[in-house]
Amino acid sequence: MDYNKLSDKQKKDLLSKEYENNNKSFKDIADSVGTYANKIRRDAIKLGIKIRDKSEAQKNALQSGKAIHPTKGTTRPESIKTKIGLGVMQSWEEMDDQTLKDRKNKARINWENLSKDKKDNILREANSAVREASKQGSKLEKFLLQQLIQDGYKVEFHKEQSLLNTKLQIDLFLPTLNIAIEVDGPSHFKPVWGDDNLKRNKGYDNKKTGLILGKGLVLIRIKQTKDFSKARGITIYNELKTHIESIKNKFPDKDNRNLEIGDN
Repeated sequence: MDYNKLSDKQKKDLLSKEYENNNKSFKDIADSVGTYANKIRRDAIKLGIKIRDKSEAQKNALQSGKAIHPTKGTTRPESIKTKIGLGVMQSWEEMDDQTLKDRKNKARINWENLSKDKKDNILREANSAVREASKQGSKLEKFLLQQLIQDGYKVEFHKEQSLLNTKLQIDLFLPTLNIAIEVDGPSHFKPVWGDDNLKRNKGYDNKKTGLILGKGLVLIRIKQTKDFSKARGITIYNELKTHIESIKNKFPDKDNRNLEIGDN
């Protein structure tokens, strides 16, 4: 086939078939008709063929086996993973309101387009994970525990404490510093399990706060509104450690022993 002798209609039919329907690249098409890729690309643009974006082109190349995924079979060091995570977190925090709104709207549309079975399965897995976390400790709690131990703090994890003749569990307790750390997930301030459950949780939290402070301990509540990531965990831990070191240097008076850390 002499590509240069084809009419515009013949070229468009060819590109529509090979590029749009068969997902061939411009180079593949060019090689098959004896010309070069840039010419095929220019003709495609001129003839109104929708050009695939870079991610679509890469996806096709990977699926066809013509390209190898750059990270497949490799393991990134933890330092690189953390750096990437911090970068992603920072980009979200610096995102303008309109872009953030568009992202949330796209996520909502994607959710609405899922089948009922898929939605039910996701919700079932999410609910199971939340219940398991309440028994075994959340990912953030375990991450903070690991960091505290690495930094040499003595920590009691989910150990039952006797607070004014009432036995309650404190998520993370630093006995040598008299610091109680509570990690509150969304069910502590949102009706995740319904309004009645939220009301009970708030009542329990208020009671627990009073008992902890009544024993003369410092209470640090960590409000977790977002899913756990190591990058976000590091940010929260750095703020937590600043509070701990400050308390270690000078134990606060009774009016300044109720502290809060947020992840937003």
